Parts: sequence; structure tokens; C-alpha cells
Amino acid sequence: MKKKFLFSILAAVFTLIIPFSVAGCKKGGNVIRINEVTHSVFYAPMYLADALGYFEDEGYKIELTNGGGADATMAAVLAGEADVGFCGPEATVYVHTGDSDDAPMVFGQLTKRDGSFLVGRTEQKDFKWSDLQGKDILAGRAGGVPLMTFQYVLKNAGVTANCITNVAFNSMTAAFEGNVGDYCTMFEPVASEYQAAGKGFIVASVGQESGEIPYTCFMAKQSYIDKNGDKVRALLRAITKAVKYVDEHDSASIAKLLTKYFDGTSEASLKTSVESYKKIDAWVKNMAMEETAYERLLDVISQAGELSRRVPFHEAVLTEAADRVYREIYA
Repeated sequence: MKKKFLFSILAAVFTLIIPFSVAGCKKGGNVIRINEVTHSVFYAPMYLADALGYFEDEGYKIELTNGGGADATMAAVLAGEADVGFCGPEATVYVHTGDSDDAPMVFGQLTKRDGSFLVGRTEQKDFKWSDLQGKDILAGRAGGVPLMTFQYVLKNAGVTANCITNVAFNSMTAAFEGNVGDYCTMFEPVASEYQAAGKGFIVASVGQESGEIPYTCFMAKQSYIDKNGDKVRALLRAITKAVKYVDEHDSASIAKLLTKYFDGTSEASLKTSVESYKKIDAWVKNMAMEETAYERLLDVISQAGELSRRVPFHEAVLTEAADRVYREIYA
């Protein structure tokens, strides 16, 4: 399966990356090009860092594109189409299991648990994970953290279900609406909006059930990090400040700032989404990944049969810059 994931990374190099401009900027020395795995309130601190002027304070702008999956995000980084990838750290692990002279390194972690919510076709106020026995579920792509985390939850619950893995990450909701599967995992604000439209019902939080795991991280080629240490530290500083802002402000205030990043999504829906992620304690304060968390991630990947080599922590992860930034801001 790991080989299939790597093949999909290579294939994605030749596909179009969906643009989403945050700062309306062009490529230049003061720009950090970030390719995000998907666009979600789950990543609110990154958008808030822009809205609050934290990137500008550091002397930089960000240019954001949407990969629509960790394979495409990693492909953008490897092809030089993005400076920084923002996706599950498993993508970096997979590259390190192969031969690479300039493999990407994780230099910052933002989310510490799965940010998806399980959506069913009927309301289930007394939902139990055993209800998924024998069901068909759209839960992500083979080799990706979303699917592997979901499979981890199923195994812990002693449940056997059919996880549909041949649907592109950004197409799962549309497939579900087209009557594929009994359940589908969705990120916010999609999950809340889907429910508000009467199309389905949120029955559980995957992240609340799975526990903490390094879920979404920032990564870049070692060569980029070596040449652009100031940009790396600026990005970490801006987003760490934004996480602190989230901790110190109510969901309504945060939702107001997020509206321009989610065209067509109501402020009320954004407020609900922010509250959902605050409730499950989605974000880290210190963006330096912990080794124990990394090892837990490798356990999940190994359990899914996707790990050909257990990549040592310091071979794939850098922590010094994020640790330093955390001490500066939370001192």
C-alpha cells in the first residue's frame, strides 16, 4: 500500500493544484507558498494568522493552494510547486522510506487529533461505534492518516466495516450525496453545513474517539529549510500566535475573522465549526512534535499495513525552531 501511495504522489505531480489565494500575492522573496491538504476550519489558526496580520508582522505573505489530498500536497512540495506542505506527517514518512537526497522534514505540527466528523443518513442520538458493523463508509484514501485513524478506531471498537478507498478525498462528500456508502467522514464546516441542509446527520467525532495523534503538520524539503530559516520561523511564530488567540477568544469573534476565507459559508456555521474543534481540543500550543506522539503515529500506520520501515523520529522531524518559538510566545 505504501508503494501505491508513493505512486499517487508521483502521479499528482502532473495534476493541477487547486489555487486558493489568501493574500492575493505573487511569487517573490517575501512569499511563503503553502499547499494545504484540504480547506477546513480545522486549520483556523493558519487563516487567522493571516487575518490578524501576524504574517505581515513577520514581513511575509502566504500563498495558499489546495492539494485535495496528502499525495498531491507532497507532490507539490517535491516538484517545487509549493515551498511548504501542510498535510498528514505520514506523507513525509513514506518519502523517507524510499531513497531521496532532499526528503521533506516536518518542522511544525498544528493539529493533534482527527478533525473529521462521522455523518450518517439518519439521526442517531444514541450512536454507538458498533452500529458501523458491516456498513460501507467513505473515510479517506488508502495510506492516508484520515483512513488509518478511522480504521484504528474501528479496530479498538471491535468493529468490521467496509471502508471505501477509491474516491478522491475532496470528492467524498459528493459521492456520499450521490448515495455511495452508509456513512461518510467530513471536516468542518462541510459537516455542519451538510447537516443544516438536511442531507445527513453528524453522529460522532472521530478525533474524540481516536485520541491524540500527530494529524496535520508543516513540512518542507531540507534544502528549503536550510536556505529559508527566517521564513520557517516566521510561519511558526505567526501560527503559534494565532493558536494563542484562539485560546483567548470566543468562537463568535473567531468566526467573524474567518468569513473571508470561506465564501458562501455563514458566520453561524463557522462559529459552530470553531466550537466543535475547541470542544475536541484540536490544536497544539507548542508546534514541536513530541517523539511519543510520532511513535503512536507509526503504530497506526503499521497497524494499517502501510509501513515498510519504521523511520526514526529525528530522521523525519525537526523541533528546535518550533520549541524556540513556543518559549518566546508563551514565556
